[in-house]
Amino acid sequence: MYAQLQSKKGIQLFMEQHVFAVWDFMSLLKSLQRGMTCVEVPWVPVGTASSRRLINEIVWGEESDIGEDGKASSHFELYRQSMIQIGASTEKIDAFIDQLKAKTPLEKAIDALEVNLETKNFMKFTFSAIETGKLHVIAAVFTFGREDLIPDMFIEIVNELSNKKEVQASQLVYYLNRHIEVDGGEHGPMSLQMIEELCGNDTKKWEEAVTYSRTAMAMRIQLWDGILRSLN
Repeated sequence: MYAQLQSKKGIQLFMEQHVFAVWDFMSLLKSLQRGMTCVEVPWVPVGTASSRRLINEIVWGEESDIGEDGKASSHFELYRQSMIQIGASTEKIDAFIDQLKAKTPLEKAIDALEVNLETKNFMKFTFSAIETGKLHVIAAVFTFGREDLIPDMFIEIVNELSNKKEVQASQLVYYLNRHIEVDGGEHGPMSLQMIEELCGNDTKKWEEAVTYSRTAMAMRIQLWDGILRSLN
C-alpha cells in the first residue's frame, strides 16, 4: 500500500480513511485510563501506582503533546491539521465528530459514514474490544493492533513530494516523526509493561490477549487493503 502513495492525491485518499484509525485509538486509550485510574469523585486509589503512572504518562503524551507550533495538541488534532495542510478533506471526520458530540449512537454514526467498509469494520472491532470491559484485552488491541512504527518508506515519499513542491507537508512529517519518537521510544515499552501487569500469571488472560491481538492485526490488514483498493 505504501508503495502506491506516490502522489498528492494518493496521500490525501490515504489520510481521509486513516484518520478514523487515529481517532479510535484515543478511545482505546481513554478506556484504559478509565479502568486503571480513578476518574470519579470522591477519589479512591485504583489498581497499582505503577499502572496508574504508566497509563497517565501515555495519555499525557497522546492527548496533550506539543505540535509543530510549540502549542499543546492531541495526536489526533495534529493529524487533522496535517490533513488540512496537505489538502485532504476533513469533512467526513469532522461531521462524524459532530455527530458524536450531538450524542448520536456510535454504531449509527459509523454506519452513516461514506467511507470504506473496511474502515467502518476496523472501528467497530475497536469498540467491540472496549465493550468487553476487560482491561487486558483493551491493552492488547491498543498495543498490537496499531502501527508499530511508520515505515521509513512513507516518510521518504512524503519528503520527496514535499521537496518537489507537490505538497505542503511539514505538519505531516512532524506528526510522523513524533509518532516514531513517542511510540517507539517511550509508549511502546510502556504498553508492553502495562499488558504484563494486567495479565500477570493468569493464563486465560494471556490467551485472550493473544486472540484479540491477532484479530486486531487482521483488521489492520483489512483496513490497508481497503485503502489500497481506493488508491487503485
